Amino acid sequence: MAMSLTRRAFCGSLAIGGLLAAAPAGAGVPVRVTDMTGRTVSLPTLPKRIILLEARDIVSMALLHPDPGSVVVGWAATARIDSGLLREQYEKGHRIQVVGKLSPDTVSIEGLAALSPDLVVATSYMTPSGSSDLLLRTLDNLGIPVIFSDTSSNFPDSKAAGSGPITDMHNQMRMWGEVLGVPEKAHAFTEFFDSHLEAVSSCVAGVPPITTYLEVQSTIDDCCWAAGNDVWGKLLERAGGRNLPAVTAPWYQQLQLEYLLSTPHEVYIASGGGWASGNRPAIGPGLDPTAGRKGLERLTERTGFGQLSSVRHKRVHGIWTGLIAVPAFNILFIEIVARWLHPGPCASIDPDATLTEINERFLQKPLDGPLWISIEEHQ
Repeated sequence: MAMSLTRRAFCGSLAIGGLLAAAPAGAGVPVRVTDMTGRTVSLPTLPKRIILLEARDIVSMALLHPDPGSVVVGWAATARIDSGLLREQYEKGHRIQVVGKLSPDTVSIEGLAALSPDLVVATSYMTPSGSSDLLLRTLDNLGIPVIFSDTSSNFPDSKAAGSGPITDMHNQMRMWGEVLGVPEKAHAFTEFFDSHLEAVSSCVAGVPPITTYLEVQSTIDDCCWAAGNDVWGKLLERAGGRNLPAVTAPWYQQLQLEYLLSTPHEVYIASGGGWASGNRPAIGPGLDPTAGRKGLERLTERTGFGQLSSVRHKRVHGIWTGLIAVPAFNILFIEIVARWLHPGPCASIDPDATLTEINERFLQKPLDGPLWISIEEHQ
């Protein structure tokens, strides 16, 4: 009977060394990839058997590759794609094995090695022990190269406090351009992103920032998880907003309802998606906008929320979490939030047109809406 090994049950790389097939022939030109940690990794050729420890990375790959599922043989944390529609698109015609769930201790080292990957794409979250992490040491012993697509964490002294989401987007798209052999297309996307970002920067220049309650993990049975400062908060600033004063954490921070009620803010933006959409707004690719709006309304019916000035004035909005979690889609978040916060100065910003351009120029299969919803539009 075969034994499925996780980090907690791993007994040594020798037990699984025989599972690896011979390395693919080094046909083509060697590839050098600089990952998000600044490490440069040499590959004998463009990888054709990639494992993603953060399945959501396939969304970024799709902007540069017409069929990213054809080069991905395994993935973990598939729920964080947060869209059943997108997952089905990427899996269609391919067999992508699940090698782990949402937490690092669920990653099957045996299952991962059995897929004979020529590249593993990790994140700091899924390899929390850094260079001493068991998974990383095992992959090194087996000669399997590893790169990092993300280094963020929810600790104030982490790298998350460093370069910022825009620079990270540039670096990540450059990295994927190197991995997939399309640096020119990656550069074209970052130029597109920058041109749209410049338009938003112009329309919010000189206008007072709007204090906003930006909520992550927006569920009807829990409150009040505010977005942190180093990713969501920085993007909010780019859109002409500012976080609540008590927020100090990089990713997310739970606030007391009493604080929220006593702290004036003009706009409330909740997050939603396909995962656990029974408890949070179902906002995302292919989801029913009517259900998404009803979910957003249910959030405003939580205890005390009727007293919030943002709710009383019907400045309540919802976004798909992918607009934050996928760095390349951050421009859509920035544009729509700028329109919500500054409808006058930013009237010329058209996020719907931006999404259309992304679909036409960069995606083989379009990203369907709704990706954002407002209650005020249907009052």
